[in-house]
Amino acid sequence: MAKAKTVYVCAECGGTSPKWQGKCPHCGGWNTLEETAAAPAAGTAGGHRYAPLAASAPVRKLAEIEARELPRFPTGIDEFDRVLGGGMVAGAVVLIGGDPGIGKSTLLLQALASLAASRKVLYVTGEESGDQVALRARRLGLDTGNVDLLAEIRLESIQAALAENSPEVAVIDSIQTLYSEQLTSAPGSVAQVRECAAQLTRTAKQTGVTIVMIGHVTKEGALAGPRVLEHIVDTVLYFEGDTHSSFRLVRAFKNRFGAVNELGVFAMTDRGLKGVANPSALFLSQHQQQVSGSCVMVTQEGSRPLLVEIQALVDSANAPNPRRLSVGLEGNRLAMLLAVLHRHAGVAAFDQDVFVNAVGGVRITEPAADLPVLLAIVSSMRNRPLPRGLVAFGEVGLAGEIRPAPRGQERLREAAKLGFSIALIPKANAPRQPIEGMEVWAVDRLDEALNRLRE
Repeated sequence: MAKAKTVYVCAECGGTSPKWQGKCPHCGGWNTLEETAAAPAAGTAGGHRYAPLAASAPVRKLAEIEARELPRFPTGIDEFDRVLGGGMVAGAVVLIGGDPGIGKSTLLLQALASLAASRKVLYVTGEESGDQVALRARRLGLDTGNVDLLAEIRLESIQAALAENSPEVAVIDSIQTLYSEQLTSAPGSVAQVRECAAQLTRTAKQTGVTIVMIGHVTKEGALAGPRVLEHIVDTVLYFEGDTHSSFRLVRAFKNRFGAVNELGVFAMTDRGLKGVANPSALFLSQHQQQVSGSCVMVTQEGSRPLLVEIQALVDSANAPNPRRLSVGLEGNRLAMLLAVLHRHAGVAAFDQDVFVNAVGGVRITEPAADLPVLLAIVSSMRNRPLPRGLVAFGEVGLAGEIRPAPRGQERLREAAKLGFSIALIPKANAPRQPIEGMEVWAVDRLDEALNRLRE
């Protein structure tokens, strides 16, 4: 097959060059030219280039288009289906990334083994041999009698196998190992990753096959390759959590067919990844007695409220610059909250080291964690435990006000279901009807919340 013409495109300005150069001739950026397939040239007539006119698709009114729900099919793994938005969609392209050894291949092999009972599936492996995949399936105790396997890294061969076998679900392990004969660059390069992902996405849309691609991550934890890779696909999932822990968290960062920030919780066992029915129990430490510096918050992860314990440790600083360290929470926000605590509640921590941690390795990004973080910090500074059975949530503003959090009623009901009896929440989240077994303390400002705890 004749190789297509390639050009070099600047990643900064989009300018093209017929050959590689260290400096972009258009914007002057260094080392920004990347090889990619050249677009086919338009025809010429009379010495002038022209674009041939193509028949346009009919233009329709948006109101005339009948909106219908896309049919989904479950994978057989409840937590995985939750993250996907209820199951897989025909023709969708899913990209899942995570640290090496965290369980990406294991989870997808389990899903294919479950789907193979009723659907035609194909597992394409580019990193492992067929024997290695078979050994993993045997170790996990999976029934893979109906799972087709292809060990291949050439894109054209994979597309031919998809056309010949017509699977309903195909897994590509991984996208960074593939290469296209249309490009001369090595597998894993920016041009190869972008071209292979675009071709596979086009195949999925044309044939209706659901394609799940595994992606490598960089040392910073982001998906390796061009950022456009995440724009091409329909769903982007990330594995979170520590590889040394037995628990794995899968979060949806993009989903055209479901909610983003949906979280799936798994436990790694000798039989693979198993869904956790009550994930709140993972993020709550079982203290034998009340301890200072601990506050339980209710966070909203997608459509599910979770109870997470926030721990804080405040100690005298032995250096001129006190340390501010947060694990699972935004570090810059911690410094801002300490300034609000000093300005509006009169509690100073300028000569103290402050450490904050979210138990269980979960990452909390929503601002509703502000109030629990400050309560845990004050509890550690005063060495006084918070009342037993207390939960809290709420955003703290720079003026010391406590702002409401979305879905406050669902958070309160989840806390009451797990046996918590006191809720310190923003006044705007106060329930209209009392919640059985729970006393609600609704406050407007930070100093009012701290005074309520002294009573």
